[in-house]
Amino acid sequence: MKVRIIPVTAYEQNCSLLCCESTGRAAVVDPGGEPGRILAAAEDAGVVLEKILVTHGHFDHAGAVGGMAREFGLPVEGPHQDDRFLLDTIPQWCRQFGFPPGESFVPGRWLDEGDQVCFGEQTLDVHHCPGHTPGHVIFFHRQARIAIVGDVIFQGSIGRTDFPRGDHATLLRSIRERIWPLGDDVTLLPGHGPATTVGEERAHNPFLQGAYG
Repeated sequence: MKVRIIPVTAYEQNCSLLCCESTGRAAVVDPGGEPGRILAAAEDAGVVLEKILVTHGHFDHAGAVGGMAREFGLPVEGPHQDDRFLLDTIPQWCRQFGFPPGESFVPGRWLDEGDQVCFGEQTLDVHHCPGHTPGHVIFFHRQARIAIVGDVIFQGSIGRTDFPRGDHATLLRSIRERIWPLGDDVTLLPGHGPATTVGEERAHNPFLQGAYG
């Protein structure tokens, strides 16, 4: 599996294009905006979009999902159903923050801990990681040792929890119970900023030292 990162929106949100080299099929994770750029990246990579995956319901990650799903007939998987209240209010959030209009949507499949998602010949494990939002999920490719972690954890930081239904203690528990066990060699692809590794964040992330390291 190859991964291409496409920063979208004024928030430089890392939309991920996951490419199955053996089939030429792809999944796009968190198309928060600028669908034209995402489609151009898929064309440049020579892949056909098969589905949309969503880590959580914040508008900068999900703002273009509804439109792309409708226009191109793409199925949507994720997030966990506890983020439905965020998906329902995407248009309001986009207006409030001056983003291009976004559509509310209901995914064809809600995801939960232990689920798997597939595209081409690739399979990703799903882990429910609440805290930043109650329905946040991450996607882990075991063979490539890559996890797409949305806004759970960043290089040297962690997700904000001052949004509706965010919870700091829950976020720390998600990192300790869902991220750390993936293994220190696993590359983390966050929703904003550069890639990092589990080992690097376990050792040096200032928000995760002491009892949470």
